[in-house]
Amino acid sequence: MTPLLDVQNLRVSYTARSGQSSTALANVSFALQPGETLGVLGESGSGKSTLAAALLRLLPANGRIERGAIYFEGQDLLRATPRELEKIRGDRLALIFQEPSLALHPAIRVAEQIADVIAAHKSFARRAVREHAQQILAAVFPSEVKRIGNSYPHQLSGGQRARVLIAQAISCGPSLIVADEPTASLDPETQQEILALFRALRQKFDLSVIWITHNPLLLEGFADRVLVCYAGRVVETGPASSVLSSPRHPYTQALLRCLPPSTERGLANHKQCLPVIPGEAFVSVAAAEGCRCRFEPRCMERMVICTEREPEMIQLNSTHGASCFKHVD
Repeated sequence: MTPLLDVQNLRVSYTARSGQSSTALANVSFALQPGETLGVLGESGSGKSTLAAALLRLLPANGRIERGAIYFEGQDLLRATPRELEKIRGDRLALIFQEPSLALHPAIRVAEQIADVIAAHKSFARRAVREHAQQILAAVFPSEVKRIGNSYPHQLSGGQRARVLIAQAISCGPSLIVADEPTASLDPETQQEILALFRALRQKFDLSVIWITHNPLLLEGFADRVLVCYAGRVVETGPASSVLSSPRHPYTQALLRCLPPSTERGLANHKQCLPVIPGEAFVSVAAAEGCRCRFEPRCMERMVICTEREPEMIQLNSTHGASCFKHVD
């Protein structure tokens, strides 16, 4: 099957005011099939949001894609003109931003903000645009269409604003939605409600999804595959059921050890401290590129070879791979 999205050896860097350049993504490659949900997992600073911005060519002024290819529906987005990108973004490829209160216009009613997205991409008459906006609102807010549509963003809760961003994202019938931690500021109960909504919308509108998160629990039962990122590099990839239940990279294992216990099990002692990953998150990718494993300073299983060169991705089986010298024969 031809991938809906095919990312090949993507490398992204940022230039500081001092003129110094640092690599944010290094040789990132993956493919996404139609109808598939891919979870991108990692700590802050791992390159997740940079990946989202790069996929839509929305990097800030100091960001630069140095090399690679991004094929979306057969078209290389890195060779697309600004006019071509304007037609693709929001129509075939949509992005849900991390903070709804910043992404939504504070002085425009919700229904009008959704209608603006539709009008920008569809040659509908004004009345048809309004009607379609109401239909999209009904899919996301089945019992509160009129109230939500007539509200300003500040009149809504955080969960409702997140749903408005989802409504904008699906309004033009995209084939792929990139969701950049859309539930990060929400409480656990609301997070699960948003995930349930996404599951329903994914089936109804035949969507593919890239779900970016730092929380592995949000990917259980939701993502088909998982991409684990650390310091701008993919360190583990495979089916979600396999990666989350039997992680093979020390970083993925450390992330899962840091999860709080389930409510059913509870803490043995309410004063018990949760495990943490020792050391600090990797900052300067350029400093160690190619010379050592990026996770080595924080790894409890590091070996001498980890300080000498960077491991390549090792295919553990046909679907699961990890970038770790532990798996080198």
